[in-house]
Amino acid sequence: MSGARIGVVEDHALLVEGLRALFEPEPDLHLVAAGGSVAEVLGQTADLDLVLLDLRLGDGSRPGDNVHRLRACGAEVLAYTSGENPALVREAARADVIGMISKSEPPSVLVAAVRAALRGDVVASTDWAAAIDADTELAAVALTPRETQVLRLYASGEKAERVAHQLGISRDTVLDHVRNIRAKYARASRPAHTKVDLYRRAVEDGVLPDPR
Repeated sequence: MSGARIGVVEDHALLVEGLRALFEPEPDLHLVAAGGSVAEVLGQTADLDLVLLDLRLGDGSRPGDNVHRLRACGAEVLAYTSGENPALVREAARADVIGMISKSEPPSVLVAAVRAALRGDVVASTDWAAAIDADTELAAVALTPRETQVLRLYASGEKAERVAHQLGISRDTVLDHVRNIRAKYARASRPAHTKVDLYRRAVEDGVLPDPR
């Protein structure tokens, strides 16, 4: 099977069937597992590229635990929610979902969001951004002005050599700053292991503009 393998953790059967019907005509998107809990979905297959995760499930599980379990299997996680509980959205954001999509969005927006997440792009939404803005834990990293400059350029997609040229410093100095930035985020329990993670942190902290 070519194309992306998608899972859905959602305990409302009608919504699952709606998503199945939505993805069926898309040749690059295959819904291969669905269930009302992470355990049920992973019991069908752990070979998933992306999982749409409802944040409020009937089994009482926490979004953070669910996200960590799915990411441990190598899947990106896109929160799929009505967004009525900002605390759940904040918990999912801290657990490193790649973004959030509202259940009220039109089908074309949902499909576009899934494809964006599969490319590694952060999927922003008004509810997601508002929940992050209200989370004081996400403001716990104190970057220096130079580190902020490096993060802004590097997380926006520039290579280390280009960042060095623009700031008038050496490539090694840029990489030292990046290591320091990653260490600071790690100490704040907001790891940034990849460049996509750094982009997320930069958006969360207002270093880069919100793409919504």
